[in-house]
Amino acid sequence: MAKIVSAFLLMLAMAYVIQVAYAGGEGSLRPQDCPGACDYRCSKTQYRKACLTYCNICCAKCLCVPSGTYGHKEECPCYNNWKTKRGTPKCP
Repeated sequence: MAKIVSAFLLMLAMAYVIQVAYAGGEGSLRPQDCPGACDYRCSKTQYRKACLTYCNICCAKCLCVPSGTYGHKEECPCYNNWKTKRGTPKCP
């Protein structure tokens, strides 16, 4: 029984480490990491300059950029929930 509990706790700890290391999440970046993360985030858009501007503004506030070049905003609630005056998403 002790081996099963130990194995379960080990797997739980490993899952937590993987999530923290790879899933990003709010506050997971340092300010100096924002340009690189935004460069990748905006790499496939035709509006690169605007995307980089707003991505860097959002990253500076939230210290998070969603993974990939599109979508996945649920990874960063601050990034996802910041809206313009018109109610549209502020962050690309």
